[in-house]
Amino acid sequence: MAQGTLLYAQSGGVTAVINATASAVITEARARKIKVLAARNGILGALREELIDTSKESAAAIRALAHTPGGAFGSCRVKLKSLEADRARYERLLAVLKAHDVRWFLYNGGNDSADTALKVSQLAQAFGYPLTCIGVPKTVDNDLAVTDTCPGFGSAAKYTAVSVREAALDVAAMAETSTKVFVYEAMGRHAGWLAAAAGLAGASPDDAPQIILFPERAYDEAAFLAQVKKVVDKVGWCVVVASEGIQHADGRFVADAGGGKDSFGHTQLGGVASYLAGRVKDQLGLKVHWTLPDYLQRSARHIASKTDWEQAQAVGKAAVQLALKGQNAVMPVIVRNSDVPYRWKIEAAPLTKVANHEKKMPANFLRKDGYGITAAARAYLEPLIRGEAYPPFGRDGLPKYVTLKNVAVAAKLPKWEE
Repeated sequence: MAQGTLLYAQSGGVTAVINATASAVITEARARKIKVLAARNGILGALREELIDTSKESAAAIRALAHTPGGAFGSCRVKLKSLEADRARYERLLAVLKAHDVRWFLYNGGNDSADTALKVSQLAQAFGYPLTCIGVPKTVDNDLAVTDTCPGFGSAAKYTAVSVREAALDVAAMAETSTKVFVYEAMGRHAGWLAAAAGLAGASPDDAPQIILFPERAYDEAAFLAQVKKVVDKVGWCVVVASEGIQHADGRFVADAGGGKDSFGHTQLGGVASYLAGRVKDQLGLKVHWTLPDYLQRSARHIASKTDWEQAQAVGKAAVQLALKGQNAVMPVIVRNSDVPYRWKIEAAPLTKVANHEKKMPANFLRKDGYGITAAARAYLEPLIRGEAYPPFGRDGLPKYVTLKNVAVAAKLPKWEE
């Protein structure tokens, strides 16, 4: 039996299925008699030595975790800088790992998390500490390099496509005497994957969403307003899906709120749907409604994609297997073997090929007019939203989700001070 402890942490924005990954990690480790600690609130918990003993949770609770949204142990938006600039933090992290005999570190997150896992592995090697670091993929933005898709995206994509289709039926029913234009804001700062997923809601150019605005294409207000008018004149109403990260030709975000930067250095965006709705109303005189689903996109476990749910568990299980084999500084990624039938597998990819790389949509996924998706995009996206992985529902009509006990382990080091 392998000796040592495994530390698992969640990072960044959570998803509808990140806990399914956590459940798979704990289940696989238990099967191999490996103790699993979880960091409370991601990397912050590791730095503060606020660690959770998952062995205190029942098998039933860990199984229920697989259908519970959110982040069971807490997550955070904290980005560690370079080893040189943030050396004190990295050395503190290594001290905590040593104190609890952590030999395997699994960091479940996006691009910045992959970069952190890579740096921690490098630091451990420099100090001669036997530590295997694995980056575990997660993000609704679907922008991680190498992997075909990111666990979390498929469910957010399904929620987006379903919501747009349902809202379109509402708009169509009321268009004669009420709303003519509906604007839906999708997550996606630099890559328009979720906005593209909305395109699955319709089959023809006249089906909603008739207009999709991607961050990969510069926003041209005059052209946009002309397209809205053209659609309304032809169809009688129009549904617009806009990625939050659409930009003017000079690179300015359309929805730049002027609020500075977040902890990851990202510009604070301020609601592109409300802005576009205002411009349509003012310039075209049409009645407009808009929505900002925001967290709903990534927390909608009730309509999760079965494909996504299965892949989230697969990367968790594979992460443990790779760690125990000593495959350091790698990430279990999803490899697509075929579209029809849809087939996929898990392989290990070096973190050096994932960290600090961003996957944007291929040019051939965008329609020539820039307002919709192509058949190639549909072939890629459709399998990712297939199937339903409904949670169990109670007599009260609500999903039955689990809240873990999250029993803390005793600290062994002095309190950490920034």
